[in-house]
Amino acid sequence: MADTLPEFPTDVATAPLLRLSLLKLVKHDAAEIGRFINACCDLGFFYLHLDGPGDAIQEQSQQMFNIAEGLFDLPLGEKKKYDFSAHKTYFGYKHLGGSVADRTGRLDRNEFYNISRDDIFGTTKPWPAPQLPKDTLSSMHRVNVPSGDHVRMIKAPPQPVDDKQIALGEHTDFGSITILFNRLGGLQILPPGDDATWTYVKPLPNHAIINIGDALVKFTNGVLRSNIHRVVSPPGAQEQHPRYSVVYFSRPEDDVPLRRLQGSAVIPPLQDGAEEEVATSKEWIIRRALGSRPQVVGDDAYDWSKSSGTEDISRRTATVS
Repeated sequence: MADTLPEFPTDVATAPLLRLSLLKLVKHDAAEIGRFINACCDLGFFYLHLDGPGDAIQEQSQQMFNIAEGLFDLPLGEKKKYDFSAHKTYFGYKHLGGSVADRTGRLDRNEFYNISRDDIFGTTKPWPAPQLPKDTLSSMHRVNVPSGDHVRMIKAPPQPVDDKQIALGEHTDFGSITILFNRLGGLQILPPGDDATWTYVKPLPNHAIINIGDALVKFTNGVLRSNIHRVVSPPGAQEQHPRYSVVYFSRPEDDVPLRRLQGSAVIPPLQDGAEEEVATSKEWIIRRALGSRPQVVGDDAYDWSKSSGTEDISRRTATVS
């Protein structure tokens, strides 16, 4: 399948994401760690080269997309059996047009299926970095404690030539880290301090696309950036093909409060008189994930602004380079 997909067009402007090496980061290479910190503070997005035998990585990647394609080829009635949104969870299936994509009320143009990490590890009953004290962040992301971590498989079908809309509206991600695998363009980011210039992120072979989420913005009081992004039709000839994505979302443990962390001189203090909106990780994610679905919260209670995240912080001009 991957060999038959058109190449990303050469005449499309692309975002200047840094390319980082997983192998160098694992080896604690000082220069690479410095580039990693800059990427997290400046743009909030970067490429991660999955160093290793190229053929093996490509084969594993293809297996993930084959699973996703088989899943979305199932009849709609079968997939809807696994829509658990009525239980106030974002795990399971969301159908095409199941969420509002933007402030105008237009519906999204993708379907997805969220697979809980807790289901994978049996943590719960399954459904049918800045200077900080050691282990600060890892202690809030323990594998054996319930969290919103999940794998998401996404399908965005080709859009009519005369009726193209945003497939997934502008947003920041809910959690800590997002790890994205895709083969076609369509992801766009909005550079800090710019409200108009949407730029494509070009998929690269053997690379994952990584971005920072709201939780790390909250923990660092804005030192790290959860950048605004959206999904549109792939550019050029790629627009004629369904766009599949496989994503891993890492979130803090459900009961962790999203607030400024103590113990680091790198994290700025709150502004005088400022009060933090403190929600647990689970409360934040549920509000953001289900707030854009009128059929879940009810038309009377629906409010687009309640599904927003750290977009206001993301729109500020970056100060770290």
